[in-house]
Amino acid sequence: MIEAAFSGFIQVFAFPGFFVMLLGMVIGLSIGIIPGLGGQVTLALLLPTIYGMDPPTALAFLLGAHAVVPTGGSITAILFNVPGTGQNVTTTLDGFPMTKQGKGGKALGAALGASAIGGVIGAVFLMAIIPVMRPLAFALSAPEFFMLALLGISFISSIGGGDILKNFIAGGLGLMITFIGLDSGTGVPRYTFGQLYLWEGIKLIPAVIGLFAFAEMLALGVKGGSLVEAQVERMPRLKDVISGVGDVFRNFWLTIQTALMGTLIGAVPGMGGDVANVFCYGYASQRSKHPETFGQGNIEGIIGPEAANNAKEGGSLIPTLGFAVPGSAAMAILLGAFYMLGLQPGPVMLKDNLDLVFFLAWIVAIANLIGGVITVFFSSWLARASYIRGSLLVPLIMVLGMLGAFSATSHIGDLIVAFVFALLGYGMMHFGYSRVTLLLGLVLGQVAEKNLTISLNAYGYSFWIRPISLVLLAIIIAGIAIPILRKFYRKGDQPA
Repeated sequence: MIEAAFSGFIQVFAFPGFFVMLLGMVIGLSIGIIPGLGGQVTLALLLPTIYGMDPPTALAFLLGAHAVVPTGGSITAILFNVPGTGQNVTTTLDGFPMTKQGKGGKALGAALGASAIGGVIGAVFLMAIIPVMRPLAFALSAPEFFMLALLGISFISSIGGGDILKNFIAGGLGLMITFIGLDSGTGVPRYTFGQLYLWEGIKLIPAVIGLFAFAEMLALGVKGGSLVEAQVERMPRLKDVISGVGDVFRNFWLTIQTALMGTLIGAVPGMGGDVANVFCYGYASQRSKHPETFGQGNIEGIIGPEAANNAKEGGSLIPTLGFAVPGSAAMAILLGAFYMLGLQPGPVMLKDNLDLVFFLAWIVAIANLIGGVITVFFSSWLARASYIRGSLLVPLIMVLGMLGAFSATSHIGDLIVAFVFALLGYGMMHFGYSRVTLLLGLVLGQVAEKNLTISLNAYGYSFWIRPISLVLLAIIIAGIAIPILRKFYRKGDQPA
């Protein structure tokens, strides 16, 4: 095992694999910055280019690009409130307020540092779990997936900050929106109004772009000026970015915890980075000494989800490599790349190509580390974009957002969904409702419904009486009760 790990490490720096990995990283960072695109789009665009490459070179190119996409996405999420990928949505909640306070450089440093460390932790976890990969993957089934989805939904009470009732209303609206489309159990269309486009439900990419990017640009256009408040005069500098990296080490235990959580969530097929960043944002807010500042520019609200985003890549490779079960949509594309290269993921690969498995884990770790270092030195210049006048910025972001939204299915309905959610997002901003809790309901609603249907068909109403399910149920109850009790406890401490 140690020999295979060492052999995989040596292969990373062999020619031309290392230079191809660097090229992939540049492409991945660039695509991550473009709103609406993500890891699966990156792999889909690069897949035709690997013909004729040997397996290590081809996989170094693909994974090098894919591993750093969330890192690039955090840049636009922090500077413009435009998540480059769906995995960077919760980063906007505290990253963008810091930009408006003139702390964009520090926020970028925290995001990039957490991304680099999280990616390394996820890869190390992958290498450590290889000997016990089979029993781990087969320990979970539909009831546990349903409970995991409910666990994420339980964070609704604490994620948005402020009024808990408004958080539940926004999250409930997100859950209601997931009812649009075909019923997962019967296949009957629901709330589609005769439109074939809605049979597959509301697409996440145009919804996210409308809810965050378009809504924020609409607010900026109404307000005028630039993203940064008028009283802020000093431009971000490199030392601000490095200070943000220092905050990652000052909150190192949070970074470790959320990276491990992101890795475990990534290892669950179908959960993905969207769920990982929401889970870990909720966890960061619950463990914080100042949860009331979340949503107003708390650095912990950036570190938690960004560490999870990059760590989950190592986790999603666990079922992909061990059982040929893609851990995410992007891993499904990578699985196709394995077959194109003549490789057979699963027990055969763990037996005959163990050094290649470790090679892939090292690629994820090294790509995240190098990507974080590179972007740290350029991010202070990128942070200056937050001072661009709104009259110049709004048209640019709107055009990029429209391109990103249209890329979901290349249907005009994508643009309509984006604009509808833009109006909804602007209204929620105006009346103080959390857009992130709505998105949480939207992301997890379909996961919960699908696995509930499977659980009921397979186990009946006793599906939840399973050891892991009971543990998750106890955590869910605590996740709902603790924020409510904490709020009433604080009210009791306040003088009349």
